[in-house]
Amino acid sequence: MAKMGSRKHLKRFKSPKHWPIHPKEDTWTVKPAAGPHAIEDSLPLLIVIRDILGLADNSREAKRIINNGEILVDGLVRKDYKFPVGFMDVVQIPKNDGVFRVLPDEKGRLILHSIKKENAEFKLCGIANKTTIKGGKTQLNLHDGRNVIVEDQFGADDVIILKVPEQEVTEKISFEEGTIGLVTGGKHIGEIGKIKEINITKSSMPNTVVIETDNKKTFLTLKDYVFVIGKEEPAISLPGGK
Repeated sequence: MAKMGSRKHLKRFKSPKHWPIHPKEDTWTVKPAAGPHAIEDSLPLLIVIRDILGLADNSREAKRIINNGEILVDGLVRKDYKFPVGFMDVVQIPKNDGVFRVLPDEKGRLILHSIKKENAEFKLCGIANKTTIKGGKTQLNLHDGRNVIVEDQFGADDVIILKVPEQEVTEKISFEEGTIGLVTGGKHIGEIGKIKEINITKSSMPNTVVIETDNKKTFLTLKDYVFVIGKEEPAISLPGGK
């Protein structure tokens, strides 16, 4: 029995800090399946439905809702209650017209931000890396595990606006000074502002970025922590009306 639990479940006290569950309420919680997001960067669909959205009182009810095909992630029905939901994913509940985008808050927790129905048709995807394939085309490997083939030029830190579920690239947001960045790690996680300066080093020291917030406060953060979300204005709606 313990062996079975170790495959399908995760001890609560070992669950990521951003999961909205109490570590002492029970011994086990659901373990995310292998998928587009790593465990430390995602939430199992069951926890999204039961603990964050409150659509179910217990695991049995949440599993029934998911198994009935009532939940869409990025435009596709997901029936696996262990499916990992992560940063920038769009979660839809057509039955009650609920639409949400997964974003980090300023405490580093993943939250579901309510968005308009028309915004469910796209998501922002960061380019993790890229490779040249047969025919001279470029394959972009995205932060959510997707791969898309493009003909245009893209930088390794750029972000694309992707139509879902069609996987059609509709726009590029270049990682450059003047664009709007969302901090996804470090002590400034969840903060948003304009990229004022990008510092590229030629040593072992990490590259950094200077961000300026709306109230003109500036701070330094690692370049790897900055995810561009718009050119002059954010391309998505944000918590707090930002």
